[in-house]
Amino acid sequence: MKISVIGCGYLGAVHAASMAELGHDVIGIDVDETKIAALAEGRAPFFEPGLPEILISGVNSGRLRFSTDIADAAGAVVHFVAVGTPQKKGSYAADLTYVDAAIDALLPHLSAGDLVAGKSTVPVGTAARLAEKLAASGTGAILAWNPEFLREGFAVQDTITPDRLVYGLPPEPEAAVRAESLLSECYATALGADTPLVTTDYATAELVKVSANAFLATKISFINAMAEIAEVTGADVTQLADAIGYDVRIGRRFLGAGAGFGGGCLPKDIRAFTARAEELGRGESVAFLKEVDAINLRRRQRVVDLAVDALDGEVNGKRVAVLGLAFKPFSDDIRDSPALDVAVRLKGLGADVIATDPEAIENSRRLHPQLDYVTDTSEALTGADLVVIVTEWNEYRQMEPAYASALVGAKIVIDGRNCLDAAAWRADGWTYKGLGRP
Repeated sequence: MKISVIGCGYLGAVHAASMAELGHDVIGIDVDETKIAALAEGRAPFFEPGLPEILISGVNSGRLRFSTDIADAAGAVVHFVAVGTPQKKGSYAADLTYVDAAIDALLPHLSAGDLVAGKSTVPVGTAARLAEKLAASGTGAILAWNPEFLREGFAVQDTITPDRLVYGLPPEPEAAVRAESLLSECYATALGADTPLVTTDYATAELVKVSANAFLATKISFINAMAEIAEVTGADVTQLADAIGYDVRIGRRFLGAGAGFGGGCLPKDIRAFTARAEELGRGESVAFLKEVDAINLRRRQRVVDLAVDALDGEVNGKRVAVLGLAFKPFSDDIRDSPALDVAVRLKGLGADVIATDPEAIENSRRLHPQLDYVTDTSEALTGADLVVIVTEWNEYRQMEPAYASALVGAKIVIDGRNCLDAAAWRADGWTYKGLGRP
């Protein structure tokens, strides 16, 4: 099938390459010439495991092409819209400028029976509005909403072998049948593997995405709230999470207390959800999400406070090794990263911050050149008065205390992700501080 993907950022580039890997003929379109040039050469403009391999495969096979000209979308039957929906400046609401611009640019190149499939995360009601615009255009194209559920670091896997598919279909029966048929042709491999499929209306499909992210954010902030209680009672939040996680109704995943969530999805999505609920006159229904956000942001400062306390309040001029900059491992994404935020706050207090990360150094340097960056963990540790772990990359989780002991100036570690074996580090003579851990 001939497919276009409008917007080749994180979501769009992965989707385009994955669709080509599944055998479709794909054209990816974006206004960013530098990004398109890299993708056209089979080079991923960001770090995502598995993406370089399928990019090269798709480009070399001829099934995957990239362009800055929206006219090249003509001839495709399915057009996936995967542009960003950032948070508006000065507001919690989502900025739909790029979504509207993509649809407007696409209209002249659509044919009767074409399917425009939205993948961007949008406020509920957006799809219905865009469907009206398509209908008024007279192109004969139809709209579906097909939310994504990608995990950074596993995005290729989640696209090719998703855990579920959701189609938000138009209300007209004939249009709904065609939209479902075309989407199912795109995802034939996944459906052939018995991937669950939910077919629903526009509004439900839009809410599936934002409510899933709201739930995950709530679960993370819940355990971080319990960490705050643990810190004044002497309880161990990790053991608490283990115990309640055995309940199948709760589960252990996303019950890891630490510096909190970040990235380009959860923070902005829960804020946009709150803003949209208020527009609908139902702000009280999701008012708790404001506290979820507040708890999350507090945990970053808690890591900083632990660092200050560990240094007896004398931060100025102290050498602090910050291990991790990306908002999560297996990614170079620093959007709303708790790790980078902690590094910047410590620098602001006068610490000599030496920061490192396996993938996110260059992105971090562009945003915060005031920090000192090194590519080698041992260099970051050398002479450190304090070690702070804020992204749980495997190389930090698995680091031997004795290895670090031989390099640092003082054996003090703040475990901002509760990812270390506290007993092992203490046995090696380290002062260990975790979040919500005695």
